[in-house]
Amino acid sequence: MAKVTILGATGRLGPFAAHTISHIPYVSELVLIGRQGREDFLDGLVRDLADSFAARGSDTSISSSTDLEDAAKSSVVICTAGVARQPGQDRLDLAMQNARIVAPLCEQIGEIAPNTTLFIVTNPVDVMTTVALHYSRLNPERVFGMGTHLDSMRLKALIADKLNVHPSEVHTRIIGEHGESMVPLWSATTIGGIRISNLPSYSRLNLERMVEMVKTSGEVIIKKKGSTIYGPGEAIATLVRTILGNENRILTVSSYIRSEVHDIRDVCIGVPARMNRSGVFPVPIKLEEDEVRAFRESAEKIRAFTQEVMEKLRE
Repeated sequence: MAKVTILGATGRLGPFAAHTISHIPYVSELVLIGRQGREDFLDGLVRDLADSFAARGSDTSISSSTDLEDAAKSSVVICTAGVARQPGQDRLDLAMQNARIVAPLCEQIGEIAPNTTLFIVTNPVDVMTTVALHYSRLNPERVFGMGTHLDSMRLKALIADKLNVHPSEVHTRIIGEHGESMVPLWSATTIGGIRISNLPSYSRLNLERMVEMVKTSGEVIIKKKGSTIYGPGEAIATLVRTILGNENRILTVSSYIRSEVHDIRDVCIGVPARMNRSGVFPVPIKLEEDEVRAFRESAEKIRAFTQEVMEKLRE
């Protein structure tokens, strides 16, 4: 049984993530940590969630705190802390705002919970994963970000809809940046075990349009309802369940790569990784030439942006 801590529990995503995680049978204790001044909200949230546990018949323990020390002995610490991007806000400005929040939190987590797996959700997630890795001083396999996991699931759902098949029959991945330079792996996309390009219906698919829909999905949701909650919340629970259940599933998350993908290295970026209780381990893969080129460009983009953020953090 495991203890899971959520940082940023007073935000929009944190409370729903707590609800989804509470369904995981391996979780015996949930700790919701928020900023000082929001104690009443946290108390109300804990009471509300505890009522839902009672209605469900769950004996999961739940508590709240504004003291990071209460994350001690957590098996998984999830960082959702940060600010959302405002209309017209420069991408670097957002990154710096969130880096200044994530860096000190992760530095403390590395000291308080040195055996934890640190899971970053805060955007821009690939950059924040590097920030978390550097400041926590945890081993690389113990730090990962949401990456392109939800992007991959969005593409999976679109393909299933277009081909009129059950989503479980679709296996696909998006690697690279959680953002504009994401790279769909059509060469690794199968339907019922059949490579998608071998299906007659493949020629009727508008691949570029589908990928564009994935890229803009979050932006459209935020514009229409203010924030993305349910998709990310369920994705968070899937990843936590995979780790705590020691499932050894291969999911696409932001991980520190050494040379697993065509000798591209030293950057945190979305790649297929095997996930279990010991951590997150990128899987060596070979790609088509156009995919390698696109992934290399995505990695260089993230590397340059990450370096800029890290340099400014040191100033």
